[in-house]
Amino acid sequence: MIRNLLRAARPASSPAATPGDGLRIYAIGDVHGCLVELDALLALIADDDAARAAAGGAGAATLIFLGDLVDRGPDSAGVLSRLIDLARSRPGTRFLKGNHEEVFLRALSADREALRLFCRVGGRETVLSYGVDAESYERMDFTELSDRMAAVVPGAHRIFMESFEDIVVAGDYAFVHAGIRPEVPLDEQRGADLRWIRNSFLDYRRAHPKIIVHGHTITDEVDRRPNRIGVDTGAYASGRLSAIGLEGADVWVLNT
Repeated sequence: MIRNLLRAARPASSPAATPGDGLRIYAIGDVHGCLVELDALLALIADDDAARAAAGGAGAATLIFLGDLVDRGPDSAGVLSRLIDLARSRPGTRFLKGNHEEVFLRALSADREALRLFCRVGGRETVLSYGVDAESYERMDFTELSDRMAAVVPGAHRIFMESFEDIVVAGDYAFVHAGIRPEVPLDEQRGADLRWIRNSFLDYRRAHPKIIVHGHTITDEVDRRPNRIGVDTGAYASGRLSAIGLEGADVWVLNT
């Protein structure tokens, strides 16, 4: 009798987190100008998606890019062009704005301080990917660089980045670039935190309103914690571009 009472007093186990009924989601970490790795990962996702659909899973999947498509890697221009095409062929694809898109857009608007920061965080590689040669880049002052960027970056790339979202919520998950401010409701989060936050989010151990899927902070492997999943494996330095798949209670990893 006592054993039965104790068993009845135990809390029921929490149901496993899901992205929502009938959904399969792939969340892709920070691409950072790595077009070769992006194409390889998209091929892996396509094969995985087809195999799971054939096995009776959900229909066509939703892709969510976690931001920082540009800078540091060798072909930011190619990455943006590739993903503009992908967005046309898969209209349900979602794109989150990372801190690097924020700085790039501000630099394109002739914000001098943003341009200085852009050059310090991998913007040189981005400019070169638009056909500016390294020698010319090194000779230009900030005014000349601003003018050249305005001339070589297609308007379509700027419009594409301006369309990026701050947060995507699906079922028990929320997708952002960097993280969230702990103890703040999701609908009250500041864009700056969603794109830039680091330690106060990473060090937080209690539950968030949703499981937070994010990029921004590099780890050797996908970093899965009870309250968050980090998907930035430093593609521009490691050659490993990663994604997680979510369907029902399943979570799996794909990487190059």
